[in-house]
Amino acid sequence: MRRLDASDPAFAADFDALVNDRRESASDVSADVAAIIARVKVEGDAALADYTAKFDRFDLDTRGWRISREECAAAYEALAPELRYALTLAAERIRAYHAAQLPEDRDYRDAAGARLGARWRGVDAAGVYVPGGRAAYPSSVLMNIIPAKVAGVERIVMVTPTPGGETNAVVMAAAHMGGVDEIWRVGGAHAIAALAYGTDRIAPVDVVTGPGNAWVAEAKRQLYGVVGIDMVAGPSEIVVVADSANDPHVIAADLMSQSEHDPTSQSILFTDDAGFADAMAAAVEAVIPTLSTAETMRASWGDNGAIITVPRLADAIPLCDRLAPEHLELAVDMDEAETLFAKVRHAGSVFLGRQTPEAIGDYVAGPNHVLPTGRRARFSSGLSVTDFMKRTSFLALDAASLAVIGPAAVTLAEAEGLPAHALSVQNRLQSL
Repeated sequence: MRRLDASDPAFAADFDALVNDRRESASDVSADVAAIIARVKVEGDAALADYTAKFDRFDLDTRGWRISREECAAAYEALAPELRYALTLAAERIRAYHAAQLPEDRDYRDAAGARLGARWRGVDAAGVYVPGGRAAYPSSVLMNIIPAKVAGVERIVMVTPTPGGETNAVVMAAAHMGGVDEIWRVGGAHAIAALAYGTDRIAPVDVVTGPGNAWVAEAKRQLYGVVGIDMVAGPSEIVVVADSANDPHVIAADLMSQSEHDPTSQSILFTDDAGFADAMAAAVEAVIPTLSTAETMRASWGDNGAIITVPRLADAIPLCDRLAPEHLELAVDMDEAETLFAKVRHAGSVFLGRQTPEAIGDYVAGPNHVLPTGRRARFSSGLSVTDFMKRTSFLALDAASLAVIGPAAVTLAEAEGLPAHALSVQNRLQSL
C-alpha cells in the first residue's frame, strides 16, 4: 500500500505513476480471443460445445444447452423470504430509476417551417453476459436486464458459464425477476462471439452488456461494430475522500468493499489529516483478517491501494478527476459533500455524505452499478436505458421550407465537389 503526501517534493511523480498504473490483466489475450471468435463464426454450435467441454467441463448435448424459465421460476420460489425481499426491493428501485431515464421523442417545426425530430426505440435483441464462479452476482443480473426491459427490448438473451454443469440458484432467481427470455449455458469469449454472429441455436443480438474476465472484455472490444457494447470494463476501483470525523473502521470497510472483488482492484483514500491517515492504515490492517475475502483484499490493498494526504480536502478533487474513478465517496458532512461534488468532473458514480457507502449503490440504490473503470469516466458513463436504444432522426420539408434552406445546401454541395447532391436539391427548387 502506497503512502503519498501532497507536500512531498516527489508527490507529482509518484501520483503520476499511480494514475498511469494499468491494472488490467498482464497477459495479452487478443490473439487467443481473435482465434476463438473466428472459430465460432465458422463452426457455430460445434465450437461452443467444444469450448464448453474444455473450460467448463461438461457436455452441452448431454446436460442441456439452455436453462429453462421453469428452472428460474423454481429458484425464485425457493428463495429465503429475506433474500427475496432484498432482491425485490433492488429490482423495484433499479426499474424506477431507469424508467426516469427514458428519453423523449421530439417533433417540431423550426423558423424555416421545416419539420424536425427524433424517435427513440429499443433495439430488437440484447445479450447479457453473466459470469460464473467468483463473479456470480445476482445484483449484476438485475442491473443489466432491467434497463433493457425498460428500454423496450423485445428479446433479452443471457449467457452464463456453468462450470461442471452447476448453476447459481440466486442468479437464476434474479433472471426470473428481470424477465429474461433465453438463458444459454455458455460463457467466455465464445459466448460473446455467439451473441454477435449467431449460431444455429442462438440467434444474434444487437447489443451485448455485462461484466466478465479479460477474455470476455477483449471479445467485446473486438466485436464492437458487429454488435453494440456497454463498455470494456477493467478491475473495480473506489476513491474515498474523508476527514478525521469519520470512524476509521467504517471507512476501512468502504475501501475493502472494492479490494475484495479481485487482486487487481484498487482502493484509494484522500484525507487532510495525517493522524487519520495513520489510523486508516491500522484500521485496514485490522479489518482484513476478519473477513472471508482476506486473501483477495490483502493482494489488492498491498499492490494497488493508497493513502494520500492533502492540505485541504478541496485539493483532493482535481486529483480525483485525474483518476476518474469508477466510484467516488465523499465521506464528509453533507454541506461539504455538496460543495466538493460541485467541483467533481470525472467519476462513474458519486456517493455523498457519511451515511452513503458505495456498497448501497451496488445493490439497492437504483442507479446502475455497471460503471466505467480505468479512467474511462473521463469520456463514458454508467449503463443506462439508452445503451439499449437507438435514436432515429427525421425531417419533413414542404415547398416553402425547401425554398428557405435549399439554396444553401446547393452551395455547400458544389463547394464539396458533389454535383449529384447539388442537383438533387436544385431539381426541386426549379419546380417550385
